[in-house]
Amino acid sequence: MGRLFGTDGVRGVANADLTAELALGLSVAAAHVLAEAGTFEGHKPVAVVGRDPRASGEFLEAAVVAGLASAGVDVLRVGVLPTPAVAFLTGELGADLGVMLSASHNAMPDNGVKFFARGGHKLADELEDKIEAVYEEHRTGAPWDRPTGAGVGRVRSYDEGSERYVAHLLSVLPNRLDGLKIVLDEAHGAAAGVSPETFTRAGAEVITIGAEPDGLNINDGCGSTHLGKVRAAVVEHGAHLGIAHDGDADRCLAVDHEGNEVDGDQILAVLALDMRERGVLRSDTVVATVMSNLGFKLALEREGLRLVQTAVGDRYVLEEMKQHGYALGGEQSGHVIVLDHATTGDGTLTGLLLAARIARTGRTLKDLAGVMERLPQVLINVPDVDRTRVGTSAELASAVADAERELGSTGRVLLRPSGTEPLVRVMVEAADIEQARSVAGRLADAVKSALG
Repeated sequence: MGRLFGTDGVRGVANADLTAELALGLSVAAAHVLAEAGTFEGHKPVAVVGRDPRASGEFLEAAVVAGLASAGVDVLRVGVLPTPAVAFLTGELGADLGVMLSASHNAMPDNGVKFFARGGHKLADELEDKIEAVYEEHRTGAPWDRPTGAGVGRVRSYDEGSERYVAHLLSVLPNRLDGLKIVLDEAHGAAAGVSPETFTRAGAEVITIGAEPDGLNINDGCGSTHLGKVRAAVVEHGAHLGIAHDGDADRCLAVDHEGNEVDGDQILAVLALDMRERGVLRSDTVVATVMSNLGFKLALEREGLRLVQTAVGDRYVLEEMKQHGYALGGEQSGHVIVLDHATTGDGTLTGLLLAARIARTGRTLKDLAGVMERLPQVLINVPDVDRTRVGTSAELASAVADAERELGSTGRVLLRPSGTEPLVRVMVEAADIEQARSVAGRLADAVKSALG
């Protein structure tokens, strides 16, 4: 698998890349590293462990729980819950560590292990690096210092986790959803229980699809990566909107009453105006990645709001938000972080806030999302090139300058080297789709010529 930790934990094909032995070893290593860092000082450590419904999550959960308990950590098993619920409970219960088993929007054969620090925040990069190093050291033969007797961890189920998370979501909702009919597509994933429960208790009439997880059907033709079913259901039932989550429900995409997609950029724009109106959008600033549509930036400028852009990945958005105290950030993919109420992207919370805006204003989602116009965006992957020279090639810099002159202020060019493959991603936005395609094609050829 190369470096184990990626931008969102450790992922791979369950029982091939991500084995029970690896999950157990990483959990023991995490416990030792956090103990050495002083996290457990003066008390018996406690970890919250949750998972999505994947079949492989059953044996991986057992491995993680065994590893933690063998290292002297008491474990609260919260069962199948969304990633943001596990993060919330880690903070709410004062736990020293949280572990989520999920591969998010990936297909069912994959799975992943994600660690949360005290408070429900993502582990610092240096701690992940240390966990990986300690795991590798002991995998090759160095013995663990193992507690015995009363020193081993105890394990119990924490069945109240679902209710505490739902109660938290309802407590931060600015107004009820009475009068709204909403279709929820749960992707046969981790939110299949808590999301419909929360929307219903908030007052909405709920039609649920993709809410019958069997361990094998997660993300299969449904959810935020396959919007066809939620589109059709919204139109069929005459709903006000549709909400689609991914497998671990840390993201949310939406559909308006006509079945049109409302992506993460549009959701961010709607929520930004709502939060400013309610006086909770600190510094009138939204954080997003460089992949956000130019139409999003132009809309915020028009509304007198500031956009701060980061590298691609919700971890970078979150780092920027925490460093400067911003309240709202996210990605085009539907990861939306409302930092006052969540330490990670929370698809259920995002959907609730979006629906609350509709209920309070009486406006349609189509009308609200119209605050921004998505400019045509063309993305071309150029394989088998030297991605390390993207920033140093004079030939490529000249081609980019020519493209930017042609597009002017109504377009944008972004060249991004892949972090894992020998390819460069060419992204072009323009007011006209044909112009975007033409410019992207020429830039792709320039990348091949300069870096091939």
